[in-house]
Amino acid sequence: MTLAPERPVETAPTVNSRLRIEYHAPREFKPKRSGKPNPMGHLSPEQVEEIGRELDVLRQRVMDSRGEKDAAYIRKVIKTQRYLEMGSRAVLLFSGIKVKGIKPAWWIGTAGLSIAKILENMEIGHNVMHGQWDWMRDPKIHSTAWEWDNVSPSSQWKHSHNELHHTFTNVLGRDNDLGYGILRVDEDQRWTLFCLGQPIWHVINAAMFEYSIAAYDLELGGYLAKRNRMSEEEKAEFRAQAAEVVAKIRQQATKDYVVHPALAAPFGGAKSALTANVVANLVRNIWTNTVIICGHFPEGIETFEKTSIEGETRGEWYLRQMLGSGNIAGSKFMHIMTGNLSHQIEHHLFPDMPSNRYAEIAPEIKDLMERNDLKYVTGSLPRQVFSVYKKVCELSLPNKVPGRRRRDQIKLAATRAWRRKFR
Repeated sequence: MTLAPERPVETAPTVNSRLRIEYHAPREFKPKRSGKPNPMGHLSPEQVEEIGRELDVLRQRVMDSRGEKDAAYIRKVIKTQRYLEMGSRAVLLFSGIKVKGIKPAWWIGTAGLSIAKILENMEIGHNVMHGQWDWMRDPKIHSTAWEWDNVSPSSQWKHSHNELHHTFTNVLGRDNDLGYGILRVDEDQRWTLFCLGQPIWHVINAAMFEYSIAAYDLELGGYLAKRNRMSEEEKAEFRAQAAEVVAKIRQQATKDYVVHPALAAPFGGAKSALTANVVANLVRNIWTNTVIICGHFPEGIETFEKTSIEGETRGEWYLRQMLGSGNIAGSKFMHIMTGNLSHQIEHHLFPDMPSNRYAEIAPEIKDLMERNDLKYVTGSLPRQVFSVYKKVCELSLPNKVPGRRRRDQIKLAATRAWRRKFR
């Protein structure tokens, strides 16, 4: 998603029609049900818009400086990923051969293939499909042409992620990425009995993440909930999209679980090659899920009511991106392996900026936020993972209510559900 600055510049990005370009009268924010205060309430309208202007200038400076060094970076990453994948798959042809009781080719090939899949999904696929490299005018590295190594079709992913999530970041009831419909990750999300199992759903979701994302992009849950009220045209559209997902799943399964094991069969490695692909996909899924939850759900992340974005200005949109995201501290290699989504704050501010530039602007973003008394959420990977898992477990229970025990709230909800089912 790209937005237009308040004062047009020569290379201004496309205007987002839902944003007001100028700030007129101050807007009143209704308090959330949890009682949490408005995190940007201490800023005046003038301060908010000044933050927006400062970020516009920063964005323009970086976008104007894109050049051969940036192009060389993404081409090098793509080349490295492809050689790593091809080399790993070649090694896995001999994955069934044992040496002193172990299968060295299996371990080396599986590790290499896992890294290759992570690189393709994170630093390459995700960022290419955001349009970060469209300025190169390279038809092979373009958001309209890239199809990634994932069961979710790129066209559906770009709609749910680029158009919806990045527009309505952390807006309750508008951003479906807030728990993906199966997790309660904020006190202002409604609690149901289903939430009691979310520590388990969370682990299952991580292991099957590419399939969960495919179902999420397809909006399968929404379809099942309202299919009886849908028109025949809407049902036909859903079936067409579902057919795309099934075709992509079949394509991925054929490649990983049929073709490559078959190629290893003459060397006695069919079964080993199959398990290697299963493990590589599992590792990619868990890593991808871990990176994403650490950027969106750790403690300190803010959420917003739907009414708070009515008449939202560009400066307010920027603030929502900063306050609704969190970073992961780590090495350069770790940043690359996360697709630079370890700089989630910077990515949400400028999703179409080349990912290799996020580390460059991160200190400026942090300074801007600290100058305006805004919390820059960041922490090591273990710290952020623990923070998310702690929140998932805590929010599996109802919110604390003075004078009422959580156990009694759960019993009451269970009794009501039983009566509805059997009345």
